[in-house]
Amino acid sequence: MMNHTFFHDKMRMSYPEGSTKHRREKLSKNHFGHLWENGVGCPVGTVLILRVTKTDLLRLKSLGGDSSNPRRSWNNTYEPMLSGNDHHFAVTRTKRGTKLYNGAAMRVAIFTPPVQPNQISSTRLHIQIGSEFIQAGWTVKPLLYQGVITRLFVFTNAGGHQCYHSRCPDGAGMILVRADMAPGIPFDPQYIKAIDIAITKVTGNWGLNVLNEEIGFWPSSRFKESSGTGVEWGGEVYSPLSSPSPPMGNGRFPVGNPHYDSYIRDISIIDKNYKADNTTRK
Repeated sequence: MMNHTFFHDKMRMSYPEGSTKHRREKLSKNHFGHLWENGVGCPVGTVLILRVTKTDLLRLKSLGGDSSNPRRSWNNTYEPMLSGNDHHFAVTRTKRGTKLYNGAAMRVAIFTPPVQPNQISSTRLHIQIGSEFIQAGWTVKPLLYQGVITRLFVFTNAGGHQCYHSRCPDGAGMILVRADMAPGIPFDPQYIKAIDIAITKVTGNWGLNVLNEEIGFWPSSRFKESSGTGVEWGGEVYSPLSSPSPPMGNGRFPVGNPHYDSYIRDISIIDKNYKADNTTRK
């Protein structure tokens, strides 16, 4: 795909004051599984668009109002959501209050937990923007991908729409900017990925970085609020009420070994003044 309406070169993300840059990790198919048949990616000036069949489109449409779609773990009173037990969470989040956020970051271990065809297991960075939100992380969702491979996912809840990746009605989703990487690509298990979402100073758009590489952005006009009102890091699983919940992470209790444990670390937020707060790091 060429000729985006938005010219992204003018909105490349810069690291906020006080931030600690994540270790630079080279994008390669060794980290992301099999990406490209040619081993290189798309031509310069184009972006990677995963092939979508008619069956895929019908399935995506059916997921628009699906109860299995990602959620926040708190309701409007900032209490844990207790209605129904189809979604379960293990998260840490910012405190309730009037503080505003221009972004957040994390490093996450990648695993492939076993799930049934109608189940989901994800680990994600969630940014609440008023009554709307965006998420990015890894997920195993057979209903969406027709397989149990761990994949990079992006979810947008904005403008009255809910959708994965850039496949959103009325242009509500994220706009891609890379020729070699896109939401939906496979993640190889047990690699550590750095993920951050932040507002770009120049444009006010929300940008997504993976491994310190810009993947895409959401124009600020797609949201009712101009800043984030809450941040959440952690896992979410879904299963119909008639079935037990699937494993979260690697499905095991930690043993204190980073080569085996499933975890999120180096969590941080970017405040309204574009200063990074790393005091919440785990």
